[in-house]
Amino acid sequence: MVDAADAVADAGADAYPRIVAALIRVTGDWTLAEDCAQEALASALERWPRDGVPGNPGGWLMTAARNRAVDVLRRASVERRRLRDLALLTDPAPPTGTEGDVVDDRLRLVFTCCHPALALEARVALTLRTVAGVPTADIARAFLVSESTMTRRITRAKTRIATAGIPYRVPTGSALVERLPGVLAVLYLLFTRGYDADGEPAFADEAIRLARLLDRLMPDQPEVPGLLALFLFQNSRRAARRNPAGDLLTLDEQDRSRWDHAAIAEGLTALARAGHGPYALQARIAAAHATTLTAADTDWAAIAGWYDELARIRPTPVVRLNRAVAHGYAYGPGAGLTLIAEARAGGALDGYPPALAAQAELTARHSDPVRAAALFRTAADLVGPGPERRALLRRAGELDR
Repeated sequence: MVDAADAVADAGADAYPRIVAALIRVTGDWTLAEDCAQEALASALERWPRDGVPGNPGGWLMTAARNRAVDVLRRASVERRRLRDLALLTDPAPPTGTEGDVVDDRLRLVFTCCHPALALEARVALTLRTVAGVPTADIARAFLVSESTMTRRITRAKTRIATAGIPYRVPTGSALVERLPGVLAVLYLLFTRGYDADGEPAFADEAIRLARLLDRLMPDQPEVPGLLALFLFQNSRRAARRNPAGDLLTLDEQDRSRWDHAAIAEGLTALARAGHGPYALQARIAAAHATTLTAADTDWAAIAGWYDELARIRPTPVVRLNRAVAHGYAYGPGAGLTLIAEARAGGALDGYPPALAAQAELTARHSDPVRAAALFRTAADLVGPGPERRALLRRAGELDR
């Protein structure tokens, strides 16, 4: 029974989003698609321990979901054309190279969930729920809201898609060029929510999985492999980011033998196909860290140069802050502190703990440990209890000694 339950979990993780996407394409009914996919999983949990795991678990789930949809639509007297289309749905995982509508459905679903007519938070939540199959309770926890509140938000997003007539398709030509950055931004936010100190690691995994899907299905879009490479380089450090007590470790404190070198190698392969957009530049910066044997060997001058280029095309306060840190390590803490002051001018980074932490670190390297410790404590006061706060206070304590 345990083996059967594991088989349901494994098959569901792979087949669920494909089934949902295929049913949405045919029926246009998001709720029906998700309900039928869930009922197929429930049926598998009941029958597979008794009857055995089928030879094609994904195909079994697709058939069960399709049959359930046919029953529902027949009872609702939906037009026979949709019933005929449903009857043609088969295994959601045909051989590579002949995936046709099944894989296209998933790409259509990603672009539909990430449509600019929806608020950014709604795009992320809908992508997690519908494309990745993440339970609503987990999404709610990540957004710090109740499950009922998140359910209503997702329902409103689906309603907005229906009432606004948002097309279920991947745009082409200039429309694709315009829409793709929005899709990549959703995946970037999804990854960040998973990689943050208190994030849900599964969200980062889903962002990587979806970035791989986009990279496979859109090989002529050079910013897609750049985003995938960035995710892989960053996520390769996950196992080494904390000490046994659960405290966060800086890059120079991490045991680099614990980094995921297979992910780094995959990231380098993706980066070789990337262009020169903002995600590719961030990936090159991450690669410089990921491929350095020791922190002392880091090529900070190259990293500073990439941040210079990134700041020219995306001059956000956070990019300017990171550029200042890179210059501080490349050309001395004084140079970095000057750029931090410029980045903070006008109050853009007021109340942003990483800005204070960066200023504190460069201040410490500029031989002012008392001032640096005070800055670390101020940064700690701006974050809630957790590993980030402990790391800031630990650094302040080190400077007091």
